[in-house]
Amino acid sequence: MILDVYKDAFEYSAQDWTALVKLGVINVLGMFIFLPLFLISGYNYRVIKIGVKGMINGEDELPEFDEWVNMFVDGIKVFIVEFAYALIPIVLFFAVLFSAASIGGNAGGIIMALGMIVAIVLFILLPLMGIIGIANMAENDDKFSAAFDINGIIEIIKSIGWLNTIATWIGVQIIVGVISIVVFLLLYAILMFLGLSTAMVSSNIAGGVFGIGFILIIAILCFLVTPYLSIFQSRVYGLLYNLQ
Repeated sequence: MILDVYKDAFEYSAQDWTALVKLGVINVLGMFIFLPLFLISGYNYRVIKIGVKGMINGEDELPEFDEWVNMFVDGIKVFIVEFAYALIPIVLFFAVLFSAASIGGNAGGIIMALGMIVAIVLFILLPLMGIIGIANMAENDDKFSAAFDINGIIEIIKSIGWLNTIATWIGVQIIVGVISIVVFLLLYAILMFLGLSTAMVSSNIAGGVFGIGFILIIAILCFLVTPYLSIFQSRVYGLLYNLQ
C-alpha cells in the first residue's frame, strides 16, 4: 500500500509542469522575501487537502493558483502548526541541559541521558503528529484546532499504524534526498563534460559554458526539482491520512 502511495505521488506531482514553474518563481522570491514562502506552504496544504479527500491512483488534479489571500493564510496556519510541534522537543532539550548543568554530578548525567533519549524520540514522533495534524485540519474544513487534537491524532496514527506512518515518513525523506543528490550530480556531470569539451577549443568559451551551465542547474533545481519534491511530499502525507 505504501508503494502505491509513492507511485501515485510521483505521477501526481508531474502532471502539470507549469505548476512547478509557478511554485519555482514563488520559491525564488522566497529567497529574498520571507513572505512568499507562506504561499508555498499554502499551496502544499491544498495538495494535502486534495489527497485527504481523494483516493490513491484516482484522477485528482493539482490545485489552482487562485484565492491568493486564502492560500497565504493557510500557509501561515501550516507554519504555526509545524513550529508548535517542533518547539516542544526543542524546549525539552534545553530544559534538560539546564537541569543537568544545575544538578551536576552523576544525577545530572543520568538526567541528561534520559532527557536526551526522550528528546530524540519526540524529535521523531512530534513532526509525524504535526503532519497528521495538518491533514486532520484539512479533513475538518480547515478547523485550526483539529491540528492540535492530540487524542484524535494519536487514534488516527494508530489506525494507520505507527510502523506504517514512521516507515512512510522515513521513505519520503530518503526519496527526496536521493532524487535531489542524483539530479544535482547528473546535471553537474553534464556541466563538467561540456566545460572540458569546450576547454579544448577555448578557455574563454569553457568559462562561459560553465557559468551558463551553473545558472541552468540552479534554475532546474529551483523551478522544477524543488517544487516537484514539495508536491510529492504533500501528496504522500495527504494519502497517508487516508490509510486509516
